[in-house]
Amino acid sequence: MGFTTGFLGGVTLTSAVLYLTISMHTQNRMQQAALLRQQRQVLADFYEPRKPEPEPTPRVVPVGLVEMAKDRWNRSLEEGIQKIYNTDWRKVREDAEDRASALAEKIRQQSK
Repeated sequence: MGFTTGFLGGVTLTSAVLYLTISMHTQNRMQQAALLRQQRQVLADFYEPRKPEPEPTPRVVPVGLVEMAKDRWNRSLEEGIQKIYNTDWRKVREDAEDRASALAEKIRQQSK
């Protein structure tokens, strides 16, 4: 084996060992960094819980002519039903009786 062959063999062997060592060291550092990030995240979640996400905003859909007509119909129907429920039917009956008796009295007055 000559000087050149021995020198090139030594350089090749040394650079291969150096490359493998640096490659292994880089992979170990990347693995350690990933583990540290994961542990930091676990601890941060334990001590500082995440803020709740804001509630989603409602979606606004433009209303069509048919929907507007339905809403108007429902509103008028609700108003009519509320008027029926809020009416004092006893007072209505008494007023009708008073008018009927006044009309009957008027008819009696005219027939005499």
